[in-house]
Amino acid sequence: MFLPHTPDGRYFVHIGKAGPRLWRATNPDLTTECKEQLTRELMQARRQVRSAKTEEKLRQARAAVDRAKRALGERGPPWWSDGAPDYNRVLVKNSPYAAWWDGRGVEP
Repeated sequence: MFLPHTPDGRYFVHIGKAGPRLWRATNPDLTTECKEQLTRELMQARRQVRSAKTEEKLRQARAAVDRAKRALGERGPPWWSDGAPDYNRVLVKNSPYAAWWDGRGVEP
């Protein structure tokens, strides 16, 4: 599935029930090998969330998902260093990317 990225590469746009929303993209400075390893860890942790049979196992699995997403740069402090604010999970229409999105001719 193609998910459009903002011109600066910081976010991809996911179209949900509430409308198009920005989600922080993976840190582009990660090496291919590192990104692949962290993605494998993330997928494994997500499988553990689905198969968790106890609250403790679920808590551990969710913590593993969070660790992987933080290492990928998708959560936690922004991976860019220019001081720009983070619009992660913000509706595109409520962000500085609204004009860019509207100009793409994409129907939400």
